[in-house]
Amino acid sequence: ANQQRRQMTADIAHDLRTPLTVLSGYLEAMEDGTLSPTSARWRMMQQEVDTLKRLVEDLRTLSLADAGNLALHKEWLAPHELLSQVQAAYAQQAAAQNVQLVVDAPPDLPPIQLDPARMRQVLGNLVSNALRYTPENGRITLAARSASQDYTLQLTVADTGAGIPPEDLPHIFDRFYRGDKSRQEGEGESGLGLAIVKSLVAAHGGVVSVASAAGGTTFTILL
Repeated sequence: ANQQRRQMTADIAHDLRTPLTVLSGYLEAMEDGTLSPTSARWRMMQQEVDTLKRLVEDLRTLSLADAGNLALHKEWLAPHELLSQVQAAYAQQAAAQNVQLVVDAPPDLPPIQLDPARMRQVLGNLVSNALRYTPENGRITLAARSASQDYTLQLTVADTGAGIPPEDLPHIFDRFYRGDKSRQEGEGESGLGLAIVKSLVAAHGGVVSVASAAGGTTFTILL
């Protein structure tokens, strides 16, 4: 546990330091006249600020979840409507990458009580991950089905990407774990997306799991 805490602290410091170094460099260069302020440079600085804000918000979400203080504002919502909202949010990005993003959910599934914003965050993180690793002409499916036994609803996000290496599967919900470091460095990813998925699903009383092989990955959420 001590080793994990030390590693997480080091990762947080690294992810905070990188955008701060970029911002500091630009500001110092503009102050001493080495660089002139331009719209492109301001945009670059704003992107680094956005990265910092995203990391701080992700850390705050996990801190609240760990303390059991994460407030959920639950409403009754039809699963098909929830998935359609997520599809609409990522439709443009999927189209730009020539990836199909489809919803597969019976419209007559009964509504379920959940926090729509938090559950859109969960599904959005999963779709964002899927878009990162699904090749052109691939497909991402958002599906909903009735669940059995202890749960009411099963949600899945399935892609036709390359799959997750078996050695990474046990760790992908760990905080700051990056299986493919070469691809995720510099992409503005905090390494907390799947940890947040797990925490938000747990806050709803649910569980999340993953199955992956060559040719695709499927995340399953039971609520």
